[in-house]
Amino acid sequence: MYSKIKTCVLLGLNGFVIEVETDLSRGLPVFNIVGLPDTAIKESKERVRAAIKNSGYEFPLNRITINLAPANLKKEGSQMDLAIAIGILIADGLINDKEISNSIFLGELALDGTINSIDGALPMVISMRDYNIKRCIVPFDNREECGVISDMEIIPVKNLNEVVDYLNDELAIEPFDGMSYDKEDDNKDFKVDFADIKGQDSLKRALEVAAAGSHNLLIIGPPGSGKTMAARRLPTILPKLSFEESIEVTKIYSIAGLLKSKSLIEERPFRAPHHTASNISLIGGGRIPKPGEVSLAHNGVLFLDELPEFQKNVLEVLRQPLEDGVVNISRVNATITYPAKFMFIASMNPCPCGYYGDPTHECTCSQGSIDRYLGKISNPLLDRIDIHIEVLPVAYKDLNNDIKQESSSTIRERVKRAREIQLERYKEDKIFNNSQILTKDIKKYCKLSSSSERIMKKAFIKYKFSGRTYNKLLKISRTIADLDGKENIEDEHILEAIRYRTLDNKYWG
Repeated sequence: MYSKIKTCVLLGLNGFVIEVETDLSRGLPVFNIVGLPDTAIKESKERVRAAIKNSGYEFPLNRITINLAPANLKKEGSQMDLAIAIGILIADGLINDKEISNSIFLGELALDGTINSIDGALPMVISMRDYNIKRCIVPFDNREECGVISDMEIIPVKNLNEVVDYLNDELAIEPFDGMSYDKEDDNKDFKVDFADIKGQDSLKRALEVAAAGSHNLLIIGPPGSGKTMAARRLPTILPKLSFEESIEVTKIYSIAGLLKSKSLIEERPFRAPHHTASNISLIGGGRIPKPGEVSLAHNGVLFLDELPEFQKNVLEVLRQPLEDGVVNISRVNATITYPAKFMFIASMNPCPCGYYGDPTHECTCSQGSIDRYLGKISNPLLDRIDIHIEVLPVAYKDLNNDIKQESSSTIRERVKRAREIQLERYKEDKIFNNSQILTKDIKKYCKLSSSSERIMKKAFIKYKFSGRTYNKLLKISRTIADLDGKENIEDEHILEAIRYRTLDNKYWG
């Protein structure tokens, strides 16, 4: 007695079809699983045995051999429980031998036969389209995240009995039709708002520019100047994720087991790890490589507060994802790639005591301690941060006035219009914003007039900009022009962009 059905295993964001071959033969009752299973799959023998018995079926007293093909691919995860159980029941004749070659079975079994939800269901289902899979039997709790895929039948099931009855045509289960994605920007009601920030107009402007073009930003200033307060309000001015971006983010959170709502993530992620974070927690990894903070912030914001308090080796691992937009995690068995296109926002004090350059407080730090403090931030990392802004303490007159500050919704509309301009401009290049312009296309999209070129040349020589900084200045200028609704980059756009890159010389020159 033999059966063959299909399930899936994940390697990074990519799913691979696994054929579960089941053979029942005469001999002493033995239950073997072969084909490079990990510990979770080996333990599935006991879960499957108990689930079949507690669901009211006789567990076959035969020699049972389960082969997971291809045998050279390492299999990990508990999502194969359901496929193994169904394979045994088909081989034992308890399920009609019907055409299921275009179906996959996903789910972890509880001992009572209940099918528990699994991590990574959405990327598995998406990957299965490339294998011409037409139907996916998935846990009931995973139905909403999988239901966004419209060109596949998503069959949600609660327990083993439902699957058996469904396959025997004794129970009709309608394919789950997920909710359609609302493309409209619904202006979510955030608990915080830019209107809460008194004064600090230059900081709010820098955040607006960063949001409009998805640029990286470094905020330097003394304690209490509003650096963290402003950074945590950045999500309130960011536009809603597009459907394609939403799918990408949801896949990552599904793999990481952080998909709380079990549906599409529509708001841009905001990740703010503590300064005690390790390089693995930041980049990703582990025995079974999981996405780190840089991937969880994909299409959103990664905020590092008190930047110099992070270990230097932790900060240095950010250089590659900031440049490439991906993270490559190499292990013995495979190299896994996770996307990591995020806005990098960092804040820091100018010195250990925090008051270097503060007109209202005296700095107590020695020059040596200041140099060591600032030296934790390397020049290559600084070079990858587009905008550098310095803030001073808020003046009393700003705190005490009753002038109504600009709200997040107002700023968000400007950011949204600038982003729409960029989406239209780059629709053929499959990029979403100015920060993603390739080096070869900068001259095409960031043309300068002769006067703007002269300004750029003078600044380049005076501030000793690198080639990377030159390209970033052009991208920032392009974003500022988009915020102004201008087709061409003008002198004032270049000048504002240059102002955002002069702090390098002041603190690290």
